Amino acid sequence: MEVLDSQYPLGASLAPPPLLLFPILFQFKEILTMSANTVQTKSQAFNVQGGRPLRGDVEVIGNKNAALPLLAACLLTDEPMILRRAPDILDVRSMITLIQSLGASVTRCEDGALEIQARQLSPDQIDLVLVTRLRASILVAGPLLARLGRAEIWRPGGCVIGRRRLDTHLFVLEKLGAGLSEGASHTLTAPHGLVATSLWLDEASVTGTENLIMAATLAKGTTRVYNAACEPHVQDLCHMLNKMGAHIHGIGTNLLEIEGVDRLHGVEHEVIADHQEVGSLIAATVVTGGETLIRRAAPEHLPNILAGFERLGVHCQIREDAVFVPADQSLEIVPEVSGAMARLAAQPWPHFPTDLLSVMIVLATQCKGALLLHDKMFESRMFFADRVNSMGAQISICDPHRVIVMGPTPLKASLQTSPDIRAGVALLIAALGAQGDSRIEHVEIIDRGYEAIDTRLNSLGARIERVECDK
Repeated sequence: MEVLDSQYPLGASLAPPPLLLFPILFQFKEILTMSANTVQTKSQAFNVQGGRPLRGDVEVIGNKNAALPLLAACLLTDEPMILRRAPDILDVRSMITLIQSLGASVTRCEDGALEIQARQLSPDQIDLVLVTRLRASILVAGPLLARLGRAEIWRPGGCVIGRRRLDTHLFVLEKLGAGLSEGASHTLTAPHGLVATSLWLDEASVTGTENLIMAATLAKGTTRVYNAACEPHVQDLCHMLNKMGAHIHGIGTNLLEIEGVDRLHGVEHEVIADHQEVGSLIAATVVTGGETLIRRAAPEHLPNILAGFERLGVHCQIREDAVFVPADQSLEIVPEVSGAMARLAAQPWPHFPTDLLSVMIVLATQCKGALLLHDKMFESRMFFADRVNSMGAQISICDPHRVIVMGPTPLKASLQTSPDIRAGVALLIAALGAQGDSRIEHVEIIDRGYEAIDTRLNSLGARIERVECDK
């Protein structure tokens, strides 16, 4: 086994795209602060040969958005924890380094599993550089508060896709009895422990719900949460906590009950499949005119996603635990029954997930008809669409939340820069479907969420070369 070195190369978030011609509804101060806190690393690029259909089979990696809270939850016990199928991506590496800075030990086993043990923790040693890079850094607040009676919340980093509030995190932890004082950070204290409560979340925040769940597992009494987030990664966290000795009821719904316990113990747990990657692989297959079998895809988490693809004339088949994407898709957008333009809106689970809207924008450029895509959750996810327009697409940006795609339009090769994880993968998919040789820079941002995506796509017939950037 290898004890993991805490010095990992970390990807950097870029500043947001140009502001176009209409006012932005989120605060510039937050974006500028996040960009200023970014520590640049040596950048890499993908040289992509387009026009090569993807064919073959590929296995889905573990869910990024599940692995991060699962690593944070390991801080709730002093006993050894083993996580299997945690993706080897930059965000997971960053989270490992972060919990190491708090005192946890992390060992990578020969089979790739992670062994974590947090015998002694010190919240004063948290790595603030990592906090400013990683949105999921906020997830250590709940475990630290529950176990040590003290936690600090600093403004976290992550992808710049719009305003991302801290209010829900502070609200839920205060409702559990924590005192709050503000200075350079938000300091939460609960020297006599946390106390269960009943509360309604004003937004179904995923990370806010996860922080609440982790803190409430060690609170006195039963906590009842209305309007809780219920994404598959939230469910995975609940299942692991129950294996550790927690009592969480209503998993998969927006009403959770968490009976507090005195202590939690160590367990072995496997991270669920990444449904975001499944959707990305489906889109890449269809845009290139290929045919793939996506193995270990957890089809039970895909009905809403596959329904979104069907609206664009893409039909997949479930084969046991795999998804088969056949060739010769109709690629015709299905309008509303009234004849109105078709619409695909991202909303909290179990609706279509916001993280897949970027790849759906690219896919829609290859479909016959018009599609309105609406992200109700984030204000700047859509801005990358102008980059797809530079490749020959016809996308109208209506406002910070909505775009209209008219298709089909052939895509042409171009030079692009990855603005965030999901838009970066969408641009990679566009390059795979374009005629000619494209280049995508700052792909270390894509590496934050996708494990060896170039190698794995190349195994399906893509031709992607990873190179160091000159500048």
